[in-house]
Amino acid sequence: MFNRRTLIGAAFASLALAGAAHAEDWKAQYPELTLAVIPAENASTTTDRYQPLTAYLAKELGVPVKLAVATDYAAVIEAQRAGNAQIAFYGPASYARAVLTGVATEPVAVARHSNGAAGYYSVIYTLANGPYKTIDELKGKKLALVDPNSTSGNNAPRYFLHRDGKDVDTFFGEAIFAGSHDNAVLALAQGTVDAAANSWNSEDDSNLTRMITKGVLKDADGKPMTKEDFRIVFKSDFLPEGPYSVLSSLPEDLKKQITAAFLEMPKKDKAAFDALSDGKDLEFIATSPAEYKPVVDMVKFNDEQRKKSS
Repeated sequence: MFNRRTLIGAAFASLALAGAAHAEDWKAQYPELTLAVIPAENASTTTDRYQPLTAYLAKELGVPVKLAVATDYAAVIEAQRAGNAQIAFYGPASYARAVLTGVATEPVAVARHSNGAAGYYSVIYTLANGPYKTIDELKGKKLALVDPNSTSGNNAPRYFLHRDGKDVDTFFGEAIFAGSHDNAVLALAQGTVDAAANSWNSEDDSNLTRMITKGVLKDADGKPMTKEDFRIVFKSDFLPEGPYSVLSSLPEDLKKQITAAFLEMPKKDKAAFDALSDGKDLEFIATSPAEYKPVVDMVKFNDEQRKKSS
């Protein structure tokens, strides 16, 4: 026999099942997901850093998640434009470039560092034992940038040095793109450039300190280097951290699950979370497009300057 309580209970059970089924509808459309990441470091280091993240996301989302380490920053933008990468890790400027060129993508999470900040700085290094102690002394010298769509490795130096009356393309004798943050520092260490642009969170947390920890940074004589071997001669204003971003076209249920997976990662898989920053980051926090308006404006400004000089 069915009484009223039984019928009400059955109705709620049916609603719960329907909701669960609806939440899983996206798996038919996306039986596999791809995370594309910018090549901030060399390919093998980037793979080692992000592979645990993809394994964690696969476990949390219930579908395979493939890692795609891009050959350059633009490749991440194009992967999302084509719908081939549902999730992406951008630098702030490459995210801005994606938005400015019509990629419908939404930032969902950023890392908060050990110093409490959800952002970083662009710096220009010289060698501590070299002759260049100020940015002014680098006039006519050779600078290693990172990638046209890098924030700390191109857009921020251009923007803030221009504000200080220095145009990168005319102030320096030559400005080359090294392809990654690692390559820019290596070019400086080997003496093939006089200065290198890079990212910097704090004295003990930067791309430079990560390279030193891994033992990959050696001078022209093959001697291991320390952070004391480098001098900072330029430091930008504060920049928002690069976001993990999802395609706007993804089902809302999927976007919510991806966002939740990032925010819960430090507690659910601390080892995988720590791998992303060598244990330097505290947590993931939510973000939004509004956080990147200053960077969008920066990229627009740089584009206008380039048009004027061409």
